[in-house]
Amino acid sequence: MEDETISKNVTVVDKLYNGFATGDIPTVLGLMDEKIIWNEAEGNALADGNPYIGPEAVLNGVFARLGEEHEYFNLKDINLHNMYNDKVLATLRYDAKRKSNGALYDAQVAHFWTLKNGKVVAFQQYADTKQLADAANK
Repeated sequence: MEDETISKNVTVVDKLYNGFATGDIPTVLGLMDEKIIWNEAEGNALADGNPYIGPEAVLNGVFARLGEEHEYFNLKDINLHNMYNDKVLATLRYDAKRKSNGALYDAQVAHFWTLKNGKVVAFQQYADTKQLADAANK
């Protein structure tokens, strides 16, 4: 039973990343619990809204800002790791180009997801915030 739940959780997170990659934001938001608690990494400029509560807060406070600030913002080298207690750890990289100055970055990142009943209830980002800040201030 536990393995089945873990597998379902990884499938949900994988579906979320695929939705983000294809621009299917309604699917991404639909995989979030209505009371999701979303935290950006400390030191990330987007952490000014922590914690973001609910999918609409994530959409407006994180996703919309990423779109406004970047020519492109891609997630690559995504590896999903099964964890206990309805948790999934994703290790990945941000491959992005800023609009303001053309700065490119390829930053190491980890996302820690908590799920309940097939929905994401919590998200914590861990990122190379120095690299993100350096790109923003180039």
